Amino acid sequence: MSLIEDLNWRHAVKAYDSTKKVSQEDLNTILEAARLAPTSSGLQPFRVIVIENQELKERMVKGALNPEVMRDSSHVLVFAAWDSYSNEKIDKVYDHHTDVRELPQGRFSSYTDMIKEMYNAQTPEQHFAHTARQTYIALGLAMAQAAELKIDATPAEGFNNQIVDEILELKELGLKSVTLLYLGYRDTENDWLSNMKKVRIPMEEFIIRK
Repeated sequence: MSLIEDLNWRHAVKAYDSTKKVSQEDLNTILEAARLAPTSSGLQPFRVIVIENQELKERMVKGALNPEVMRDSSHVLVFAAWDSYSNEKIDKVYDHHTDVRELPQGRFSSYTDMIKEMYNAQTPEQHFAHTARQTYIALGLAMAQAAELKIDATPAEGFNNQIVDEILELKELGLKSVTLLYLGYRDTENDWLSNMKKVRIPMEEFIIRK
């Protein structure tokens, strides 16, 4: 199937079959799509936490807008962004770039010096606003990959970030949760969206040509 057909197939599932689990192979493919997402300056300023432990999901349910969706999904992916930029984080990423590309360390120093100066002039709140936006690119690619594999996915901002951050001890990792992605297989009898037509605004209204 083409990507457009895959996107027409998918929807934000409202009820999951708790007896069906996503295979490790398919999960790894979805995670790889997220890992390969483009990010500003190639810094990848976020991480993806994979939750499959049911007890952990039960603890995270408190404060979730759709608790049953979280509870019955096969896996919950937590997209968590850096809480701030730092010279050390930037250097670590670019040291990795030069190692992989077999280049001398410091090869990109003129560029990294520039972005360090830019971020050092900003507040941690500005940093997080920027790093959080990067997660949505990876979220979209993960959803598209899931659709290609015919795995259902529900993106969610409707959850208590503080609860999730505390349970997963994200502060200690320098991270803050941004979005969740529930993965699994739809329960067609209880998912009220399953048999409804997909609705989007018309192309002629969506696209503005100049």
